[in-house]
Amino acid sequence: MKSKKIIYVSAVMMVAIAAFTACKKFLNPPLKGVYDESQLANAKGINGMLVNAYATLRGPEGVISASASNWEWGSIAGGDAYKGTELADRTDDNPIMRFELTPANPIVSAKWNGCYDGIGQANAVLKMLPKVTGMSDADKKQIEAEAKFIRAHHFFEAKKMWNNVPWVDETVTDHKGLTNTTDIWPKIEADLSFAYNTLNEVKPYKGQANKWAAACYLAKAYMFEKKFAEAKALFTTIIANGKNAQGVKYALTSNYQDNFVVKKENNSETIFAIQFSYGDGSTTNANFDNILNYPHGGGSKPGGCCGFFQPSQALVNSFETDATGLPMPDTYNASNVTSDEALLSSQPFTPYSGNLDPRLDWSVGRRGVPYHDWGNHPGRDWIRDVTYGGPYSPKKNTYFKADEGSTAGKVGWGFSANALNYNIMRYADVLLMAAEAEIEAGSLVIAQTYINMVRARAAAFAPSNAAPYNQPATTATYATYNVGLYTVPFVDQVAARKAVRFERKLELAMEGHRFFDLVRWGIAATEMNAYLSVESGRRPTTLAGATFVAGKHEYYPIPSDVIANMPGVKQNPGY
Repeated sequence: MKSKKIIYVSAVMMVAIAAFTACKKFLNPPLKGVYDESQLANAKGINGMLVNAYATLRGPEGVISASASNWEWGSIAGGDAYKGTELADRTDDNPIMRFELTPANPIVSAKWNGCYDGIGQANAVLKMLPKVTGMSDADKKQIEAEAKFIRAHHFFEAKKMWNNVPWVDETVTDHKGLTNTTDIWPKIEADLSFAYNTLNEVKPYKGQANKWAAACYLAKAYMFEKKFAEAKALFTTIIANGKNAQGVKYALTSNYQDNFVVKKENNSETIFAIQFSYGDGSTTNANFDNILNYPHGGGSKPGGCCGFFQPSQALVNSFETDATGLPMPDTYNASNVTSDEALLSSQPFTPYSGNLDPRLDWSVGRRGVPYHDWGNHPGRDWIRDVTYGGPYSPKKNTYFKADEGSTAGKVGWGFSANALNYNIMRYADVLLMAAEAEIEAGSLVIAQTYINMVRARAAAFAPSNAAPYNQPATTATYATYNVGLYTVPFVDQVAARKAVRFERKLELAMEGHRFFDLVRWGIAATEMNAYLSVESGRRPTTLAGATFVAGKHEYYPIPSDVIANMPGVKQNPGY
C-alpha cells in the first residue's frame, strides 16, 4: 500500500506538474521579436541585425527630430526655414530657430538617442559577427564594412551636432566611464576607410552602402576636417569612377525634381538615401520625420497637418538672379520677392516679375505656382499663421496627388505617410564639395566647371517650359526664369568661395545641410546674425531678439540626462 500510494502520489504530481507547465506556457508564451545568440549566429540572423541597423537611419520608431533629414537642425537653424505653423504648436522646436536651446530640451535628447541607438545597433552586428557560422569570410567582411559605414554615419551626425562626443565601439562595456575629450574624426575616418576599401561596388538591394557611398562620406569627412588635398584627390577618383549600388555611374539627373519624386528615386544622383515605404502596415516605415511638414488648411492638398517647416523669405530671395542669370550673394536680401502675405486667397495677386532661378519653384510652394499635381498653391488657405510662419510651404518633402493610395496617404489621426526617400547625400552635393576642395587645394578652373555642371542642370528644366509631373500641359509662365553659367574665370579664392557657397545654398535648399555648412566654413555667426537682423523685422513675433553667440551656438547642447548619467562627458561651452 505504501508503495502503491507513493506511485499514486507521484502520478498525481506528474499530472499537476504537466498542467502547471501547460498553464505557464499559456500565460507566459515565448517572447516574439526577441532572439538569443544561437538564433542570430548564422547568415539569416546577422543579415537581419544588419537590416535593423539600416533602419536606425530614420531615427527611433515614431520619433520626430532624430532622423538624418535634419530639417530642424540643419535647415531651420541655418535660415532656410522658420519653424512654421504657429507659436503654440511643438513649442520645443521654437528655440532652434532662435538659438535658445537648453540641455533639458527633449528634442535634443531625441537626436542624441537617435545617433547612439544607430551606433549601438551597428555595434551589435560587429559584436555578433565573429560568432556567426555557415557564412564565408568574404560575406562576413561585407557585413562588417556595412556595419562600420552605418556606425560612421551616426558618429558623423553626432560630430556635426555636438562636436565633443564619446566614441563607443563594440568593445565598450562601461558606458558610465566614457568621456568626450578626444576628437573622434580619426575613428570616423578609420570606419569609412575600411568601408571604402572593403565594400563591393554593386549591391543586391537599393539603399545598401557600396564602395562609392563610403568614398563620398570619407571625402566629406575630409572637408569637415579641412583636409582639402585628401578630399580633392578622393573627389577626383569618385567623379571619374563612382557608381551607385546598382552599378550606374554617378551623374546629375536631367531634371532637378527627379530627386524628390518617389517614382524617380534611387537614380544616378543618389549616393545614399533613407529608404521609406508606405502601405506595409507601419506608418513609421514611411517618412515619419516629415509628417507635420505639409501645407495646413482645407481643400485638396497633400498631408493632413500641420504647416511646419515653412521656407523663409530670405531663402526665397536667394533665388533672385541678375540680368546674366547669376545669383546675387551680396544683395539678394535687400528687397523681397513679391509674396501674397498680406492677402487672402480670395484676393487678386500679381506674382513677382523679376529674374528667378527655377530651383525656387521646385523647392518652395508659393502662390500661383503649381504645387506638384495638386493645382496652383492658393496662398493663405494653406497657411496656418502667416504672421508667424510666412506665406510659403515646403515642397521637396511633399508627395504628389497621383501617389495617394500607392506610395502615400492619410493615416493615424489624420497625418500623412509617404514613401518618398530622403537623400542624405546626392551627386550635386558631391560636385559642389569637390569644387570647394579644388578652390582650397587645386584649380579654380576645375571648381568653376563643377559649379557650372550644377547650374546647367538647373537651367535645363524649368516649370515654365515643361509640365510638372502629372500636371496638365500648360503655357503659363510662373516667373522670369533665368540661370546663367559662370563664364568669366574666378579672380581669386575669395570670389570662388563665395560662388560655391551660395550655390550650395540654392541647390541644397531645405535639405538639412545649410547650418552645418556655415559652421564648417567658420562663418555661422556672421551669416546667422545678418539673417536674424533682417528676419526679426519680417517676423517680429517669431525672431525678434534672437541672437547667435559665436563660440557657443556652432554646436548644440549635450542633453542634461547624458551629463547626469555619464560623469566623464562634459557639457559644450556656453551651456
